[in-house]
Amino acid sequence: MAKIEIDTGVEIDEKEVTFEFSLSSGPGGQNVNKVATAVKLRFDIVQSPTLSQEIKDRLVILGGKRVTDQGVLLIAAKRFRSQERNRQDALDRLIVLIKKATIKPKKRKKTAPTKASKEARLTEKKHRQTIKQQRQTINPQDYT
Repeated sequence: MAKIEIDTGVEIDEKEVTFEFSLSSGPGGQNVNKVATAVKLRFDIVQSPTLSQEIKDRLVILGGKRVTDQGVLLIAAKRFRSQERNRQDALDRLIVLIKKATIKPKKRKKTAPTKASKEARLTEKKHRQTIKQQRQTINPQDYT
C-alpha cells in the first residue's frame, strides 16, 4: 500500500485519491484531440480514515467551492500537455491544501484601543470640526 506523505506524521493512502482523465482544451496541437490529458482528482474528505476530524473540518473550509455537498474535494488540472504532469500537478495542489489544513489557526486576542489612540482620534475629530465650521458661509445679519 503506497502512502502519500503530506507533513510530518500526516499521510494519506493512495487509494483514497481517484483520478478521472478527459480531453483537454488549450495547448497541445493535434494531441489535444487524441489524448485525454486533463485530470480531475477526487478526494473524499469525509470518508478519509487517515485524517483527523480537525483537519477534515479545516480542509472543507479551505476547499470552498471545490468541495461537493457530500464532502468530496475536486481538483481539476489541465495546465500541461501531458497527462502525467497534470496528474502530478493535481496531487501537488491536494498536498498543499492538506498542509494548510494541518496548521491550527491562532486564536484572536481581543484588544482595547489605547488611551493615546482615543485622544488622537478625538483631536482629529476636533480639527475636522473646525475646518468644516470655517467653510460655512457667513451670514451678514449676525454682525449687525
